[in-house]
Amino acid sequence: MADTTEYAGSGAADALAPAGSVGISAVERDTGINKETLRVWERRYGFPAPWRDAAGERLYPPEQVHRLHLVKRLLDAGHRPGRIVATSVDELAALLQPAAATGLAGVAAEAPEIAACVALLQGHDIDGLRRALSQVVLRRGLAGGIGEVFAPLTTRIGELWMAGALQVFEEHIYSESLQLVLRQAIHALPAAQGDGPRVLLTTLPGESHALGLLMAEALLSLEGASCLSLGVQTPPAQVPGAVAAHRADVVALSFSSQLPNRAVIDGLTELRALVQPGIEIWAGGSSRALRLPGLPEGVRWLDGLAAIAPEMTRWRELLESRL
Repeated sequence: MADTTEYAGSGAADALAPAGSVGISAVERDTGINKETLRVWERRYGFPAPWRDAAGERLYPPEQVHRLHLVKRLLDAGHRPGRIVATSVDELAALLQPAAATGLAGVAAEAPEIAACVALLQGHDIDGLRRALSQVVLRRGLAGGIGEVFAPLTTRIGELWMAGALQVFEEHIYSESLQLVLRQAIHALPAAQGDGPRVLLTTLPGESHALGLLMAEALLSLEGASCLSLGVQTPPAQVPGAVAAHRADVVALSFSSQLPNRAVIDGLTELRALVQPGIEIWAGGSSRALRLPGLPEGVRWLDGLAAIAPEMTRWRELLESRL
């Protein structure tokens, strides 16, 4: 995928990077963070934000290298990239104060099933992995399983893949296994009673990650929505026909960091123009574009899976006010 990230200091090819800036190979050697991880963080979190030389090569100013050192120390202490990579230097330093004394201070307790599932995947015990995922639903319930285990586990799998600790085929096996368990759990739910919205779920072209979409479908179904998933990568021009055919009230879309920010905004803008104004569009996921200014008017941002239940309450209250 082409790297379309906008860089803080690279507005012009002839701009001079700050003195002492170094290339990506030097940063990798100095910090212990591999090159691919640095590139992924650029796309996902907007940091680091290297300058570019005349040949288009990345140049990292000294203050960014220093900040990456702090990030690496916190990663080694057990923190997650999603919580610290975009954090300021002052906040990173504050986190390191208790971490230096206790090693894991400030790190939220992790569900034990996460480490167990990772070990089963890395040990290539696929039957054991699927049993463990199914037991999560039995023990914690579908909503608890998603919020406490499946969502953070999916993040962990992505981090391990970026760090080179998992191969592509292992990440695919995990994805297929969790999709199987989630679909079985969704099919076991009682039929919607008709007082919830009819929700059409999909992703836009270029967004192939299906797990976030499936977890959203499960939580929407638990809240009483009648859901129909079109799967991933539906062309926007095809959505209005599906909305009309299935009498949908809401179009829900999931975005990972796979799509560039511009593609997310452009896709949502196109979709909003195509779908009738009375049909709501809900967008969620880890994409940084959803948190930046410029989200099209008429698109509702759901900040995490936990936002689904309040959004369903809002929708019902709005419906009642119209009656």
